[in-house]
Amino acid sequence: MPSPGAGDHGTRLEVGGDTMTSTPTPATPDAQDILADIGDAWLWALGWALATLVPGVVVLVWPQETLHVLAVVIGLHFLLGGAFSFVSAFSRSYGDSGSRLMRILLAFGSVLVGVVCLRHPLQTIAVLSLVVGVFWLLSGLVTVYIAVADRGRAHRGLTFGTGALGVVAGIVVLGYPAESAVALARLLGLWLVLLGAAEVAVALVLRSAGRRVLHASDTPPR
Repeated sequence: MPSPGAGDHGTRLEVGGDTMTSTPTPATPDAQDILADIGDAWLWALGWALATLVPGVVVLVWPQETLHVLAVVIGLHFLLGGAFSFVSAFSRSYGDSGSRLMRILLAFGSVLVGVVCLRHPLQTIAVLSLVVGVFWLLSGLVTVYIAVADRGRAHRGLTFGTGALGVVAGIVVLGYPAESAVALARLLGLWLVLLGAAEVAVALVLRSAGRRVLHASDTPPR
């Protein structure tokens, strides 16, 4: 009987005293492996950074737009954020299963916030500020927890910094009394730009780390 790992090197079969070796079957990557490869890519992190940075620039350049337009922009941002967060949760950098689960829950929360922002009955300044502020606060706390609890995670300091920035953003949005759509647009736009810039820094760090690993693998041992 072949050993459990024999499939990696071919399986020997005896037929009529003759030994035949079958061709090994290449392993087919499953959905989790595909999501992990995408989540580990620095371009994926850069895409999320741009999905945060661009809406911030848009609402800062046109702050005089109506609250309806602002809610649509913010809602689409959170819907995209949910998709990015869900895929990123399968990244191999999340060695702790608890951290991965919290990231997945955060992704579903982002989608929920996006849907709430897009609903017409809830498009008021107070509700929009409350929804965005609470989510930024909670997501920042979750990110800080992941950075502290997951000791095997690379770049924990940068992860902690982005989480702390999210906590501050949530506190400011909840505590600042935005009395008009223009004031709220400027406030949310400013924090989106700051959070997006922090995510760009994360993507560049991941790119640099990937290049170092690739260079180390290409360097022959002495």
